[in-house]
Amino acid sequence: MLRMLKINYASSQDTIQEFTWEPVLRIFSGPEDDEETNKLENDSRAVLKYMVIGKNNSNSVLNIITLARENARGVQEHITKDLWQCLNGYYHTIKDPKLDRSLQREDPISVLDVLINQVMLYYGTVEITMERGEGRSFMNIGKYLERAIQSVDILDTKFGSISDNPDLLTDTTYWKHLLLSLGGYELYLKTYREGFEAENVLEQVVLNNDFPRSVIYSVNNIQRYFERLKNNSNMEDFREMSFQIGRLQSRIKYSSVRSISQEGLHAFLTQIRSELYGIANSLNEHYFANS
Repeated sequence: MLRMLKINYASSQDTIQEFTWEPVLRIFSGPEDDEETNKLENDSRAVLKYMVIGKNNSNSVLNIITLARENARGVQEHITKDLWQCLNGYYHTIKDPKLDRSLQREDPISVLDVLINQVMLYYGTVEITMERGEGRSFMNIGKYLERAIQSVDILDTKFGSISDNPDLLTDTTYWKHLLLSLGGYELYLKTYREGFEAENVLEQVVLNNDFPRSVIYSVNNIQRYFERLKNNSNMEDFREMSFQIGRLQSRIKYSSVRSISQEGLHAFLTQIRSELYGIANSLNEHYFANS
C-alpha cells in the first residue's frame, strides 16, 4: 500500500490534469468509506493523510500497525523480542506528530520511504529471528493470503479502468506504474524485451512462479506453509483445507493468458478472490475459532 501511494503521489505531480486517486482509494477502502473518500477528491496531500495516519480509515497504515502491535502483544511468548521491538518501533514512528507535519508541508516521498523501510526491517527481522515452527507458518500464510488478494485487487482495478478508457491499453506509463506498485518493474524488464504489453503484465502478476507478488507464487507458499501445520489432532480439518488450497493452486497453475482472456479476466479474478477469502475463513474457523 505504501509503495502504491508513493508511485501514485509522484505520478500526481507529473500529470495533475488527468490524474485521479479513485482507483487507489477503491482498492484500499471499503464501500462504507465512500462518503469519506468522496470528500478527498484529488487532493494528494489529503489522500496521503487519510491513507497513512487517518484515524477514521480502518485501512490506514496507522490503524493497521496499531492492530498488528496489539496482536503481537497478545502472542509475545510466540514471537522473538527483536520482532516485538521492531513492531513497537514502527508503531512509535507512525504515531510521531512530526510525521503528520512532514506529510502536509514537506516532501511526503521521504516519509513514505521511511515507512517502507520499516516494513522491510520487519520482514528481515521475522526471517532471521523467528524459529521455523507453527507461529511462523501462520504468519506466512497470512502474509501470502494478503499479497495474493492485493495483487488480484490491483489487477482487477487497473484492467477494469481500460474498459472506460481503451487508450490505457497502449499507455506505457500506466503499466509501468502498476508494476512499480507491486515491485515487479525490474523483473518485467528482464523477462520481456518487447516493451509493455497488457498480456505480459497479466502473465507476470498472475502466473509467474519467480515473482514474489504473483498470485501463483503466493498460493504456492500458502500451500507450503499450511503443510507444516499437519498433525494427528486435526486431520479432518487439515484435509478439508488442504483440498481448498490445492483446488485453487491447480486452477491458477493450469491457466494461461489465453484461457483467462477466454473466460473473462474480471470473472477469473473474482473467482480467485472468492476462493482466497474462503481459505482465510476456513483457517479462522478451524484454527482460531476460540480466539
